[in-house]
Amino acid sequence: MEISNPLALVLAGFAGAALGAFYFGGLWWTVRKSLATRQPALWVLGSLLLRMGVTMSGFYGVSGGDWQRLLGCLAGFVMARLIVTRLTRLSPENQTGKTLEEARHAP
Repeated sequence: MEISNPLALVLAGFAGAALGAFYFGGLWWTVRKSLATRQPALWVLGSLLLRMGVTMSGFYGVSGGDWQRLLGCLAGFVMARLIVTRLTRLSPENQTGKTLEEARHAP
């Protein structure tokens, strides 16, 4: 098995990282925004459709029918997930068990 073009794989990885940052950053923003809105279901559904559409189109465009580029894009996407998850985690002093507006939407 031979790697087709190493530069294309690296660029696919960067594209996957950008797609992952968009997807998971958008998810984080949506969750925060939905806590402060009167219609959280519309925000969550609209965000899901937009994020999924952009991400799947990006994967399709980056891969170009080549499984190696698709795999490189996926690797970048997973790396972005790990980075965004780490960056958006609450700091230890803010983890008191209380959330600001979460109780407003509780049954």
